[in-house]
Amino acid sequence: MNTPIVDFLNKYAESGTARFHMPGHKGSGEYAFDITEIKGADELFGAEGIIAESEENATALFGTAHSYFSTEGSTLSIKAMLTLAASQKPKDERPLFLAARNVHKAFVYGAAMLDAEVKWLYSEEGHICKCIITPDDALKAIESCRRKPDGVYITSPDYLGNIMDIKAIAEVCDRYMIPLLVDNAHGAYLAFLEKNIHPISLGASMCADSAHKTLPVLTGGAYLHIAKKASHFCENARSTLAMYASTSPSYLILRSLDACNKYLAESDKKRRDFAVKYVENTREMLAKKQIVTEGNEPLKIVINAPSSGYEGDELSEFFRNMSIEPEFCDRDYTVLLVSEFNSDREFELLSRAFDALKAKSPINRYAQKAPKAKAEMSIREAVFALSETVDIKDAEGRVAAQPTVSCPPAVPIAISGEIIDKECISAFSHYGLTKIKVVK
Repeated sequence: MNTPIVDFLNKYAESGTARFHMPGHKGSGEYAFDITEIKGADELFGAEGIIAESEENATALFGTAHSYFSTEGSTLSIKAMLTLAASQKPKDERPLFLAARNVHKAFVYGAAMLDAEVKWLYSEEGHICKCIITPDDALKAIESCRRKPDGVYITSPDYLGNIMDIKAIAEVCDRYMIPLLVDNAHGAYLAFLEKNIHPISLGASMCADSAHKTLPVLTGGAYLHIAKKASHFCENARSTLAMYASTSPSYLILRSLDACNKYLAESDKKRRDFAVKYVENTREMLAKKQIVTEGNEPLKIVINAPSSGYEGDELSEFFRNMSIEPEFCDRDYTVLLVSEFNSDREFELLSRAFDALKAKSPINRYAQKAPKAKAEMSIREAVFALSETVDIKDAEGRVAAQPTVSCPPAVPIAISGEIIDKECISAFSHYGLTKIKVVK
């Protein structure tokens, strides 16, 4: 597979051309490939040249109507995806979305920009990051809506490695001609396993992928994928992305997305298969030791700390003392992201850590579910209202303003516009947050 962006940047860096254009470092040292939209470099949101050619390569790899590049992560892709879906709403109506409650805060900001109405879907699973929605859940929620929703929105895989039954949920959405929108930030690699289980291949209409989370791409590299069955959304996709994006996209990130195309097209998958098998074997080994793991994502190891006898902080420090930095830790879970690009040394370090890890008596504690708070204001009103930061102990009865959440996982405990009640305060305390922004 060709690499038009890589080739252009290599040629320009070697040309000796005097750079009387942005950026100010003028390509010195390590910045030789960092340029702006000079002649021949194309323009991300008006792509007709090398960027368009590279996106066509990504489109072929993912099997979409079109795969658009983002240099501002899946945050940009999520906002664009919501806006495109909202463009189909009935005249004089606010956008209406059904959404599983474990959304990233990017969804909340997108809903605020659109003044969208959101009907939340909850599950009985504990932890704010987990919200397992079944096809039947989706069906009941759709049928209970006052009108046909403009989209059903789920996060899969979630931060704790849970993949939902996207194929069956998509079939429900198709029955009602509603687009299924998937935050697939953690799952770009799912299209390149022995069996393709990427959301687009399973029936999603659109999805947002963070390429940098699981593929060899610089941080900020992402995709907005539009399925062939939803190709009508392509007409306004670039202009919609441009609404939320910088006019100065990073060519370093674009270069890495372009190079990733070639890697995905030409790599033999042996190392990827090895990584998947390593995770499978590790889960089996940990189960024999009574170390409890959760989730079904192929390249994520998620340890339930209390069920294994540990406090979350204790478990995370155990790994750090073994020279391993986890992706995410809280009181309840430790999450380790595995990739084919982990070195043999890193796999050996992780194996040694798991060999040394011993199960202890389980701690009788359950993760705190997302609270079901009552909304006092719309998301938009609350996000754009004047706000102040208060201690959690003083927040009862106040209205949540902009999301107050750590990143990772960036999943809000109280959604903007909701009244903070005792359940919310308990959840904030459980997850270690001591302050919250509230509407003045």
